[in-house]
Amino acid sequence: MPWNQTYIDSDVEKQLVAPMPWIGMYVAAASAICTLAMAADSLHGFWRKRHWFPSRYFSINATSLTLLAVSMKLPVDLTTRMYAVTDRLAKVSSLVFMSTAMANFLPSLGSMSDKDVLMNVTALSILVITVTANVTIQIIQVHSYLRGRLAFLEEMLAVGSMLLLLVMFTSSALMIPSTKRYLEKKYHEMHKTALNEEQVDMGRVSADKLRVLIKKYWVMAETSSPQFVIARSVTCTTSGAVSLIVALVLLEAEIRLAMKCMILEKSISNYGWSTKLILLSQTIGVIVGTIAPASRWFIAVNFRSKTESGKSIRSAFTVEGYWTQKMVDWRQGSISFQIRHLKSRKFLHNLRRRFLKLCISVQYFIVLASKMLLLVSVCITSPVISCINYARGLKKQKRISHCVSRDYSTADPELDVSRYVMLLEGEQELPNETLENICKEVDEVIRKGKMKKLESLLKLLDRSRSFNGVTEFDSRDSRELPYCWSLPVVTLTSIALALPNIEKHKSELLLSSVTGGLYFVKLVDKTLDKKGRLANVRTAADVVFVGVELYHKWQDKDLHETSLKGKNAEEILQQLRDKAEKTVVEFKRDARDCLMKNPLNWPAKVIAANSMYRISRTILLNRTVETDDELFEQLSVMIADILAACFTNLGHVITMKCHCNAIEEREKSVRKAALLLGETEEILALLCQRELPLSAPNRAASVEEWRALIDHEKNKINTEFSSKSNIETGTKVDG
Repeated sequence: MPWNQTYIDSDVEKQLVAPMPWIGMYVAAASAICTLAMAADSLHGFWRKRHWFPSRYFSINATSLTLLAVSMKLPVDLTTRMYAVTDRLAKVSSLVFMSTAMANFLPSLGSMSDKDVLMNVTALSILVITVTANVTIQIIQVHSYLRGRLAFLEEMLAVGSMLLLLVMFTSSALMIPSTKRYLEKKYHEMHKTALNEEQVDMGRVSADKLRVLIKKYWVMAETSSPQFVIARSVTCTTSGAVSLIVALVLLEAEIRLAMKCMILEKSISNYGWSTKLILLSQTIGVIVGTIAPASRWFIAVNFRSKTESGKSIRSAFTVEGYWTQKMVDWRQGSISFQIRHLKSRKFLHNLRRRFLKLCISVQYFIVLASKMLLLVSVCITSPVISCINYARGLKKQKRISHCVSRDYSTADPELDVSRYVMLLEGEQELPNETLENICKEVDEVIRKGKMKKLESLLKLLDRSRSFNGVTEFDSRDSRELPYCWSLPVVTLTSIALALPNIEKHKSELLLSSVTGGLYFVKLVDKTLDKKGRLANVRTAADVVFVGVELYHKWQDKDLHETSLKGKNAEEILQQLRDKAEKTVVEFKRDARDCLMKNPLNWPAKVIAANSMYRISRTILLNRTVETDDELFEQLSVMIADILAACFTNLGHVITMKCHCNAIEEREKSVRKAALLLGETEEILALLCQRELPLSAPNRAASVEEWRALIDHEKNKINTEFSSKSNIETGTKVDG
């Protein structure tokens, strides 16, 4: 019986151990995904010439922490025997891999809210402490066998680097809130300066003025980017140095043990053949992942070695206020929860003050130690860096720098954007090369926008000779249900495509032109409608155009079939008007909700039908052309007029995108503005040659404002003409 029980237990153990290699495969796959994300960040940094390597693909979040937790399967496994060379190296590589990952996504803390920073740093701390605790427990339990434990020293260094990087993480997290506040205040001051220097006229703005404006805000957004601020901090620089050192330790251990054992022994652990895959994927991850942190460290050392002076040496023994400002505020503030007993409240307050004082002292020590490490790095590497810089300088002697820097002078003072660099208190000025790369990047984004071809749209805009179409498409008062820019465009396009006896290539060209233009029209609508008052109207236009573009239908009415069956344009216009009128009347009759009393709350289908009814009715009443082809041309010109009037707002839209206030979204918003400028530069140049029919174009943003101002201008001209005629008539009578 005991023999049978032993046999059963052995069989059960074999069954439980059997899937372990596949679990190892899962660990290797998780490590490979992290490696790919780190590689993507490095490639993105080199491609964009952002040598501070922002964390775009590999940032600290629930996904990355879960993947890292899976990757740490070997260090936290206390029961599996792992004594072979491959097993031991795989365990050490996991610990080093964790350190490398932490150094990589440290800058990503800057793009988070304070609450997200707290949650993610807490989660990371739990993971690191758990791994450290498991490794420590295992060492304590087998302390009598430590002499034979392979790579024990490397294992201890890897654990120490993890804890050190966790300290760097915490230190950086405590610095983020105060730096964001400081940068926000500085940004708003610079924003005021930029506004005073550059008054942008939304109606007549030129592409050159917008380019200068975008460059100013680009430099402000890039240099105040929270990720960039953290990447150039001393704690991030220290993280890069630690990551480089621990990566070299791992490579040393692998080379030493491989040479000692000739080849890596077969794994004797339950993970079997998958141990080698884990070791391979995590070693590659360490090598790839060390690129970004080590580059941040090297750039900082390189820059400091060029600018080393008494002032920079003194700054190495100074801790700026933003490092401890948050803890100082906590220390000086009151306790957030209420305690009635005075002595208890006083005791807790004093206890908190002492604890925070200790934390402030620790923060001082961390920052000073990081600065000293940077200073020591400069002293050690300065001879090598000097040789490298000398060699690079010989190659660049014939190059003429065409970007802005402190030593750069230009005939155009508007291009000197170095005054808009956002620096923290006590921070040294950025290297010239960094500013050059920032300026080149915005030029590259604008050039990328220019690659978008708009030939058909430009041909359509060329057909606009005035802006009369803005008022002629609907003769009725539209105050009951106002238009957005896109709704009359898609409605007129639907009518034009439904007309009979029109050549197919003309219809296709019009649809292609409107498709290209609506991208910018919808952007203008959304940007200028800040309160979202016309959200349903914009939705109606979008719904209609999806049907027109993809299915050639207007509310289930096949436009192609209508154009074939219709005898003439008048008959088709009447059909569209009657169908639209029926939709609106039935809705009004059946509506019971009090919200529907406001036309802006109507469903998209009813808003689109109301627009079709009003526009088709206006065309029928005011029709002056005889043939269908002439009516198609008239509608095309009307569409071109509306698009041209709408596009006069593009300069204002670009400017508003530059003025984004949210610090986390500022960089992305200015990039969109630069891309939009490149895409619309030809349109802006075309509109600059046109005379606007408004005395105050800055007041006309929406289509309704345009219609009201044009009507006002016409009435003013008619009044002046009538007065002049009366005066002349009176003069003749007197004579």
